[in-house]
Amino acid sequence: MRLDYRGAMGRIAKADGVWLLHGNEPLLEQNLLSALRDYWQSQQVERQRFEINTVNDWRDVFNSLNSLSLFSEKLAVEAHGNIKPDAAGLTQLQQFIQSPADNMLVIVMPRLDQAAQKTKFYQSIDANSVVVQLSLQNMQERLAILQDEAQKLGVQLARNAWDLLLTQTENNLFAAQQSLLRLSDLYQPEHLISLEDLQAGLTEQSRFSSFDLADAALQGNALQAVKILGFLLESGEADSLILWALSREMRLLMQLFEQPGQYQKLGIWQNKTRYYQQALKRTSGKQLMQWPVLLQRTDAAIKGLSEENSKDLLLQVTMALSGKPLFSQTVK
Repeated sequence: MRLDYRGAMGRIAKADGVWLLHGNEPLLEQNLLSALRDYWQSQQVERQRFEINTVNDWRDVFNSLNSLSLFSEKLAVEAHGNIKPDAAGLTQLQQFIQSPADNMLVIVMPRLDQAAQKTKFYQSIDANSVVVQLSLQNMQERLAILQDEAQKLGVQLARNAWDLLLTQTENNLFAAQQSLLRLSDLYQPEHLISLEDLQAGLTEQSRFSSFDLADAALQGNALQAVKILGFLLESGEADSLILWALSREMRLLMQLFEQPGQYQKLGIWQNKTRYYQQALKRTSGKQLMQWPVLLQRTDAAIKGLSEENSKDLLLQVTMALSGKPLFSQTVK
């Protein structure tokens, strides 16, 4: 079964078996995963997350799905990455699709092109489970999603203000959503935000973005990266967005370490290739192995699941990506 974003959001309570999420809209991915996680928590379903950095990581995924949980009768496993299972893993995937018991597997990948959709991996899921495409086809869909986000935040925009928001954010859904979040802090819910109001709000937040932070860190400019991080934290940028921007670059580097030269396959623009090459030269394999643990700790701190300070951990993530790690993490 194939679903779009709205269709998937409407089937959260019926989600089971295998769901493959792929697309180029991180906001849709974040929203859908948040909805799934909230539902699992309400049903006391244990959740585990795996980063697929090598083919061998799929073994851990299926070992977990096939093991009895000590904490819950049901288990939901998230597998994040851009590496498909090998022949043995594909066999295990097909077996799980046929007999998932009460467990669920959610596979999260970047957008899969036509060639990728012809593989046995994709077709096995497409024929027997659920594929969710997290992409938008036109401006009307983009506007509808953002209007949903605005309603959740209690933000009302005039028609010409909507036009400006879409133009100024260059159709970047995540950036537009962050602008709406900032507007919700600036204006009361009953206030209809005019074109002039929006221009003032966009000007206030236009100095730096989380993407500027990720670019500076990727380029190894630690001083500039720390400066941008400080600005973002002071201006109220969401910790989750900062982490998303940094972790995206770190995961791409981990994948490039395992798949050298696969820049186009991983969706990396040609004009940024040299920055990834430089980052790989300054970062050892041992350091790369420490990143998933650091990212998981930071994610947990942001969600209030640990007592660690999320701001301190974001600084550690920034410095690690910049090639100047503050601490050495123990890899078990």
